[in-house]
Amino acid sequence: MRRSSSLQLRGLLLVGVLCFVSGLIWAHAIIVESRPGINDVITGPILEIKLRFNVRIDGARSRLTLILPDGTSRPVDLPQQVSPDSISATVPQIVPGSYHLHWQVLAGDGHITQGDIPFSVATQ
Repeated sequence: MRRSSSLQLRGLLLVGVLCFVSGLIWAHAIIVESRPGINDVITGPILEIKLRFNVRIDGARSRLTLILPDGTSRPVDLPQQVSPDSISATVPQIVPGSYHLHWQVLAGDGHITQGDIPFSVATQ
């Protein structure tokens, strides 16, 4: 009977460790709020960007790139990170057209996550 209890305890411990480790593995940064949002239509001439994630991110190692209507790309300067789970920036003088905001962040778990947010700027 004692051996059976020991095996059960080890089994429960193993399941607990696996659940904990799998939680860490899947703890990538996921956007929970974005401005602009996917397929938003905004007015210019100033683009206000704010991305908030489900985990802490390293703002110093994060990158934003704006893909312009003509297909060229423009890096977006990121000021000092104000919140541990967010990055924000301002882009002046944007013109009407279709854009993509490409983001790349380093999460607290050490994994890099990236994605794109398509949006449009309407004529005023």
